[in-house]
Amino acid sequence: MACSLPKMRLDCNLRAEGRPPMQSVFKFPLVLAALRRIEQGEFQLDQPIRFLPGDRILPITYSPLQDKYPNANIEVPLRELMRLAVSFSDNAASEILLRILGGPVRVTAYLHSLGIRGFRLQDGEATLHRDDRAQYRNWFEPRAAVKLLRLLHDRTPLNAEHTALLQLWMTESPTGLKRIKGLLPATAIVTHKTGTSGVRQGVTAATNDMALITLPNGKRLALAIFVTDAKAAPEVIESVIARLAKAVYDEAGR
Repeated sequence: MACSLPKMRLDCNLRAEGRPPMQSVFKFPLVLAALRRIEQGEFQLDQPIRFLPGDRILPITYSPLQDKYPNANIEVPLRELMRLAVSFSDNAASEILLRILGGPVRVTAYLHSLGIRGFRLQDGEATLHRDDRAQYRNWFEPRAAVKLLRLLHDRTPLNAEHTALLQLWMTESPTGLKRIKGLLPATAIVTHKTGTSGVRQGVTAATNDMALITLPNGKRLALAIFVTDAKAAPEVIESVIARLAKAVYDEAGR
């Protein structure tokens, strides 16, 4: 867990340099990298991208895109792929983005170029679905996650249009409503990305959420809470995240 609020001493760091499995949290840096490549002229925002049969994750995965087009072989606008990946955590959409961007190594290299060193993406969703151990090879230090959130807000590497688009998608995300957002005021603007593993033998490897939270005074709090290898029930884990977020929010708003 880590947090940051400019010009205020707020220390909520706990294992801030640990290396927890990030699961779908990686889709935030993934879409950030895709938007940057658009700005560099390699792609266009509404460029049609082929959803190939090989992009599917079989026999089943969480993917509104794959559910809608089970046989693939269709053109999907790049804008829609990014929205599905970062807002809905669509696994097939993220596989397509990883393929066209050149794979996990290229995404990791881009994050490192931004000065975010505590990040490693080695495998995409297809591998994570085949090998439960692979998720531990994809990690994000909470302090580095907070640094990326602060970068997006304070010194965005994207232009204004794409920064606003990315933040809109993350703010509108319907995932993890009982995590960081769970106990915050309904009026609080929470721009976030979650990550969730399955439960194996009573252990949940990853229950994650990272967010920019707009405080009543207009400042924005960056917060990352990653819960690793928990033996509690999923609803208990989420309630702990919600209570931690509420405590940090209340303290930051004083």
